[in-house]
This record gives sequence, C-alpha cells and structure tokens, in this order.
Amino acid sequence: MTLNYALFFILAAIAIASALGMLLSKNAVYSALFLILNFNVVAIFYVLLNAPFIALTQITVYAGAIMVLFLFVIMLLGAEQTGRISSARWVKPAAYSLGIILISEILYIIFAQTGVIPDAASIAAEFGSPVTVGKALFSRYLLPFEATSVLLIASMIGAIVLTKRKS
Repeated sequence: MTLNYALFFILAAIAIASALGMLLSKNAVYSALFLILNFNVVAIFYVLLNAPFIALTQITVYAGAIMVLFLFVIMLLGAEQTGRISSARWVKPAAYSLGIILISEILYIIFAQTGVIPDAASIAAEFGSPVTVGKALFSRYLLPFEATSVLLIASMIGAIVLTKRKS
C-alpha cells in the first residue's frame, strides 16, 4: 500500500468520525466544530487530488465564513443544547431500512459492476491552480463573477435592512 492510500484511509476515518460526531452530538456548538473538522479533512482531500484552489476555497468559505455564521446564529438564538424531538414510531424503522437499502446499493455498485467507473484521465499539471482559475474567472467568466458579486451585495444590504431596528 502506498503512502497516498494510507493517508486517504486515515483521512477517511477522520472524516467519518467527525461526521458521526456532528450527527450524534447533543450540543450544537460541538456539532458545528465537528463540521469544521470535516470541512478541513475534505480540503485535505482536495490537496491530495492536486486541486489547491478548491482546497483553499473550501477552508476559506466553508470552514471560515459559513461556520462563523452558523456559530453566530447558534449563539444568538441560544440553541446550544438540542432537545429530544418526539416523532412517530415508524420514523426509526424507516430510516434504518432506507439506510440498509442505500448501503446495499453502494456495495452492489462497488463489487458487482466492473468497468462502470471509468479510469482516471490524465490532467495537466496547471489544471486547478489558483493562477489558472483566476485567469479564467477574470477573462471568460467575468460577467457571471460580477453578477454574483452584485447578488451577494444585494443580499447583505437586504439582511441589514431586515434586521435594522426602527428608532
């Protein structure tokens, strides 16, 4: 087994453990911290796949900005502790049966279908680099990039207007 495979399996175990920690945590802040760990592991996966720009974006946008927003909302609402939600009796058996069906489909695809997943194509060394992405973003995709920035500014102004108290 090569070093890349060993690193992949270690990171996969950390990703699965952090996802389970996020789902099973009773405290919403701890759950958000587990999600940040999961986002960072996904960013390391992107680095292993030679996609440094996507890894940087993953850390900056998701582990940075989005999670700060989640933690701010959790703290603002005072919803640190999750309560027990009463549900119907059929929800747990349905969830378990759907989970078993999903796992069996995944195992069928992995083991029974040979040749379904195509071989990896060779990718140029500069593909996905920040310089290449920046050149493409500011040349061919300048109009969608600017439209997105205007949309984000409009949403920030809308959030400020909606939350502003009348004096």
